[in-house]
Amino acid sequence: MAKHQFQTEANQILNLMIHSLYSNKEIFLRELVSNASDALDKLNMLVLTDDAYKGVNFVPRIDIVANKEAKTLTIKDSGIGMNEEDLMNNLGTIAKSGTKAFLENLTGDQKKDSNLIGKFGVGFYACFMVAHRVEVTTKKAGEDQAYLWTSKGDGEFEIEHTTQDGHGTTIVMHLNDEEGEFLDAHRVESIIKKYSNHIPFAIFMDKENYIAAKKDDEGKEIEPSRKEIENVQINRANALWTIAKSEISDEEYKDFYSSIAHSSEEPLAWMHNKAEGAIEYTTLFYIPSKAPMDLYRVDYKTGIKLYINRVFITDDEKELMPTYLRFLRGVIDSKDLPLNVSREILQSNAVMAKIKNASVKKVLSELAKMAKSEKEKYETFFKEFGNVLKEGLYSDYGNREKILELMKFNTLNSGETVMLEDFIKNVDETKKEIYFITGKTSLSMLKNSPALERFKSRGIDVLVLNEEIDTIIFPMVTEYKEYKFVHVSDAKFEENEDEKKSQEESSKAYEGLVKELKDALGESVKSVEVTFDLVDSPVKLKEDKEDSAYMMAKIMRQMGQGGEMPTLAPILQINPKHELIVKLKDSVDQNLISDAAHVLLDQAKLFDGVELEDTAGFILRLNRIIAKAI
Repeated sequence: MAKHQFQTEANQILNLMIHSLYSNKEIFLRELVSNASDALDKLNMLVLTDDAYKGVNFVPRIDIVANKEAKTLTIKDSGIGMNEEDLMNNLGTIAKSGTKAFLENLTGDQKKDSNLIGKFGVGFYACFMVAHRVEVTTKKAGEDQAYLWTSKGDGEFEIEHTTQDGHGTTIVMHLNDEEGEFLDAHRVESIIKKYSNHIPFAIFMDKENYIAAKKDDEGKEIEPSRKEIENVQINRANALWTIAKSEISDEEYKDFYSSIAHSSEEPLAWMHNKAEGAIEYTTLFYIPSKAPMDLYRVDYKTGIKLYINRVFITDDEKELMPTYLRFLRGVIDSKDLPLNVSREILQSNAVMAKIKNASVKKVLSELAKMAKSEKEKYETFFKEFGNVLKEGLYSDYGNREKILELMKFNTLNSGETVMLEDFIKNVDETKKEIYFITGKTSLSMLKNSPALERFKSRGIDVLVLNEEIDTIIFPMVTEYKEYKFVHVSDAKFEENEDEKKSQEESSKAYEGLVKELKDALGESVKSVEVTFDLVDSPVKLKEDKEDSAYMMAKIMRQMGQGGEMPTLAPILQINPKHELIVKLKDSVDQNLISDAAHVLLDQAKLFDGVELEDTAGFILRLNRIIAKAI
């Protein structure tokens, strides 16, 4: 017998399970049955595809036994089983990215943390919500040695050799005194029907039937009443996705989602599609109502299971659907792929590519329908997954227009988000330009950016994109239908001859101040120039798009990789009509001009969401300017 310590992260989850305040403890049964189903899936595939397993006597089933006298609940499967290494990896450590994300979301507040259990499947460890001791007896298919794993959930577990007839795993839970409800056959059956009715394997359980007493014609008892134990199947064991949509109730769809997504929350929507023709396949996709915890992790867990003619193949292949749809949960089942398909073949298989492309189009089409006919539901969807969907604008050029039509935008002139089709109704048809501004700052700050003043004065609406991903994605989006996307800094407006003449005169009049400001700022700016784009603000920054080094540094910073890039100087533009700039032009106080130059540059940086390198210097100069003005 060997004692082992649980990995630190596993111990964290165990402690949460043991002291859980989560009221819906029945999900432990969902988790364990799901694990049993996975074990059967894996062995089923090996028996069908691997000659080494051809001789395995495989009768797939799951058995549940409730023993009221011993206060134990047992779950047994005839699946692939585990050896000692598997026990260490599967029951002693945390390997799943989703579980890591679960741990990262722990707050230390017992009640809040307990509520996370329902939003995330914690697998085997869920049994410690109801049990004070757990025993796992298991033998791996094709191996001779069986093992007994035991733990009280107290930070350590034991593994020892044992004997077992046949392969598979048996979990015996010694239930806490207050968990007697899970020893009631009717209660257990109701939980199985709720969460596991449509797993593709039969679940059996002993049920007690009451046999009434037999009486003769005169009413005299000739056989006493008795109780009879019968081992019966308690789930339907049919793959839900293979059933016609018309025969599936909403409740059945929701229950199946709970089983495959390990979630107690209802899905936001689902899409069930059967394709027939050159390629036959079925898909059942769900959109969760809340974003999975590992959605933005590089090692996120994919939510799509691949089956070939109802035989489970994998649930760990990220190429089944594009990453920008990684929030989907569900099933792809095809008859047109070989059972022994490898990951490498899967990624280059023409049939799989067609299924993937058609599935993507179907999902985007269903989202478009939701956006038009179920606006409130779509609003919920976009708040949860809009930023992930935006990734498709960069990665899926073929579907870019469809994805653009699913975007919801904040705009300069609207207090609510709008769809692109609605936005272009107010676009100048003679120019067909969609103006946009990006910035990693608050929405209100970006709406008040000096760069938008000329648009406000002309009553022109602008897409205001303040999410971090927007600064990376939208400079690469160039057009939608016949409309061009134009950054506000690149917008051109026609001026008449009088306006051109006036601007030339102003530029000449401010040549002296331009030089003084540049001298004061030195290498902090590439240059200083007069602009006529501003209305209410004295200054703004301008990108030098002709400077490849500057633009590369900007892109690297937006991608979070700008740490090693040198800080490159921007262009400072001044507004010749602003009172502050007019007074500076007439000033002979060089100290004032120097202080004002730095304060104005810092002000422009703040509007652009740039952190100040010398906050103390900014405050010092501002105080000196205020003192002179009083």
